[in-house]
Amino acid sequence: MNHDAAKQVTVVVPQEVAGIRIPRTKLAEEALAFARETMSDVLFNHVLRTYLFGATQLRQAGTDYDEEVAFLACLLHDLGLLRQYWTPEGQFEVDGADAARSFLATQGLEAEKIDTVWDAIALHTTFGIALRKQPEISIVCLGSALDFSGVGFDKMPDGTVDAIISAFPRLGFKKDALETMVDICANKPAGVIMHYFAEVGRSRVPGFRLPTVEEILFSAPFDE
Repeated sequence: MNHDAAKQVTVVVPQEVAGIRIPRTKLAEEALAFARETMSDVLFNHVLRTYLFGATQLRQAGTDYDEEVAFLACLLHDLGLLRQYWTPEGQFEVDGADAARSFLATQGLEAEKIDTVWDAIALHTTFGIALRKQPEISIVCLGSALDFSGVGFDKMPDGTVDAIISAFPRLGFKKDALETMVDICANKPAGVIMHYFAEVGRSRVPGFRLPTVEEILFSAPFDE
């Protein structure tokens, strides 16, 4: 699916979901309006679920965090999937981090907080680094990993996953995510080279086997 396409569903953002408050500062509202305008409904719902899943895990751990910064990082973390933010050779995480930086700079957010958002987005698929960073960075990794592949699903409090998906339905997320990955690989292959270290193992180490990204995506414990 082309994430630049017009949205097909009107998205209503509640004040709170599953006990997690969605920030409603002036900047948060501006970012929500920007995300609504820019993203498909599938992607918009994913980034909101990312915040809610990540915030739930931080709450379970008793971790305090800057809600606004964490929310901005989650909300903007997949801008690099949108064609208007692609660069010829950039990984989508870095393209997205740069796009978020540009948007937040126009909103007057202080540089230190913008840097935190940049790191959160650029690192959100790099577990070994992101999860050792401050919570405003790790939340994007935690939340997006749960929504994409189900990591942490079994540790969610009863009713939480259903409440979050009810508020922000998946709308065919697995199929959409696969189509997006194929689109990126087909149209900007230079941007995915560094994602494929595992291919060295597959070609050089006898018996080496890792699940593919597609296998991880479709093994997530969601119906679609």
